[in-house]
Amino acid sequence: MHHINWATKLLAAAAWFATAVTSPLQAQTTNLTIMVFQGMQNLPLLAAQSQGFFAKRGLKVDVRIAPDSDELREGLAHGRYQIVHAGVDNAVAMAEVAKIDIAIVMGGDNGFNRLIVQPEIKTYADLRGKTVIVDAPDTAFAFLMYEMLRKNGLNKSDYEVRPVGASFRRLDAMLKDKSAAAAMLNMPFTLRAAAEGLGDLGSAVEALGPYQGTGAFVLRQWAAGNSDVLVRYMQAYIEGLRWGVDPKNRADATKLYIDALKLNEAMATRTLAIASHPTDGLTRDARLDPDGFKNVLGLRANVMKQWAGSAPAPAKYLDGSYYTKALAGL
Repeated sequence: MHHINWATKLLAAAAWFATAVTSPLQAQTTNLTIMVFQGMQNLPLLAAQSQGFFAKRGLKVDVRIAPDSDELREGLAHGRYQIVHAGVDNAVAMAEVAKIDIAIVMGGDNGFNRLIVQPEIKTYADLRGKTVIVDAPDTAFAFLMYEMLRKNGLNKSDYEVRPVGASFRRLDAMLKDKSAAAAMLNMPFTLRAAAEGLGDLGSAVEALGPYQGTGAFVLRQWAAGNSDVLVRYMQAYIEGLRWGVDPKNRADATKLYIDALKLNEAMATRTLAIASHPTDGLTRDARLDPDGFKNVLGLRANVMKQWAGSAPAPAKYLDGSYYTKALAGL
């Protein structure tokens, strides 16, 4: 009997030691503060939080909603946020304008942007002399608007540009102020706009081709010193994305949209259907679209005249090593 107790204690001790050695992450929680724009694209985060995918990897993630891209970029640069998800042109702007050493580490979607207009605006020509509203005038989705307008006969001297902040602020501005004639909006704000009677001049992707919209980016120095944390975060994010678009989880995923975005059930159902579309929805496993990213750089080159010659190679802004490790561990 004594021999059995001793053996049992030895096995228990060995099991404890193995757990302590191989799973130290479970013993200590890492806190992360991230910033995102409100919208359909946050399904992976909502799922990772609600299903415990962050928690099981020893992560406690505080998700902040961006009021505008200025705060998102400045907050990342000054360490208020460790990871941000936004239109990746914001990362390029940080690198080229603010000279901050960033790395885009993961994709997300094509932006789902549409050019939303006041009901009386029926054609592009109707926007001549009007005011269009943007998040910030010198980045990301504003460039999509400028290029759509240019391709349809309107130069920047033909309209006024007013920055008001993120999509929820742009929609609110259009509903309250008729002088805000047009804005680029993404999901589900495009659905809300249609429900309120606003007009729609079409999809940015259909007008301009593939586009890398939302992506995750970080400071390179932070990533180098916290590579394991970043990989675990990305694994939870990808796992959340897989869960969110799985038809088996449709009811629960719809509820996440209802709660987070204050949508009615019909609108949340429509939002999830678009998010989970196999080719046009959220990018599978949050991969980055190379052609879409080339177009991001091309738009900045055309609109901002950022570079004397052609745009730099995409590799200047990308680091896929963390993503590769994350996928390999799933």
